[in-house]
Amino acid sequence: METILLLTILVVICAIVFDFINGFHDTANAIATSVSTKALKPSSAIILACLMNFIGAITFTGVAKTITNGIVDPVSIEGTNGLIVVISALLGAIVWNLLTWLYGIPSSSSHAIIGAIAGAAVSAKGFSVLEADGFIKIIQALLISPIIAIIVGFIVMTVLALIFKRSDLSRTNKGFRFFQVFTAALQSFTHGTNDAQKAMGIIMIALIAAKIETPGADVPLWVRISSAAAMALGTSIGGWKIIKTVGGKIMKIRPVNGAAADLSSAAIIFTFTSLHLPVSTTHVISSSIMGVGSAQHIKDVNWGTARRMVITWIITIPISATVSAIFYQILRLFM
Repeated sequence: METILLLTILVVICAIVFDFINGFHDTANAIATSVSTKALKPSSAIILACLMNFIGAITFTGVAKTITNGIVDPVSIEGTNGLIVVISALLGAIVWNLLTWLYGIPSSSSHAIIGAIAGAAVSAKGFSVLEADGFIKIIQALLISPIIAIIVGFIVMTVLALIFKRSDLSRTNKGFRFFQVFTAALQSFTHGTNDAQKAMGIIMIALIAAKIETPGADVPLWVRISSAAAMALGTSIGGWKIIKTVGGKIMKIRPVNGAAADLSSAAIIFTFTSLHLPVSTTHVISSSIMGVGSAQHIKDVNWGTARRMVITWIITIPISATVSAIFYQILRLFM
């Protein structure tokens, strides 16, 4: 019993660390456009993102429940072995997030943790442990959402271009620079509604494995607050390498572009949150920017940077799954 309790505490610590890293890894995307257009000073953008991420994180729990039950059946990995699976998954996702952050690549924490859970569980129990229907549904959401983001970004930018076609450019950009304060807040809020819940779901898997909670139970308030606080604290550290990539290396962003991208991605993220489906906020935000750039001119998008990002997105799930599987095989020798 003492071993299970200690492992459960270790899972909670690792999940909070993952959420903290997610804060400076993924939240940078939410404020990248507003910082790059100078709508907000970096310090102001971070404070705003911290607050709105926290509010968003404690408001919803649907995605957390999907993570808890949709990838693997938590009951099938009960006990010490199940907790080792969860720890291995968190370590695998953390390692991949830190590597991509180090090189300034906006990879997906969502892909990383979902691939890591699957990899560690399969390493422990075989492929039969996966909840096929739920896992496929999650993967579909992760794959479809960036495509929708490109389309919506293209449409929103096209509509805005038509509406403000005869407007003075400098006055229009000044107005949209003010509007970006609102869109940055909205973007950060929706990010919190989806991304922070992934850590909550992981903690719930551990609590069920340790028989502290039962399947289908609501996410305890302390789990919601600790996950939200960890993400907010991580956001306060910033993610300047990723802000530079998302805010300037995909395309040259003006205030109207930033507002269009923020509105598009916030709408998509919140829609999927309402459906209780996890999405990659990184993918959605970056894809919205690509769609916005394409609406102006296809050459406005730096497709070299976009290609590098897409390759990272594709390889994240298999790599994080492999790394977490290796962690499981190592940890089980000592626990």
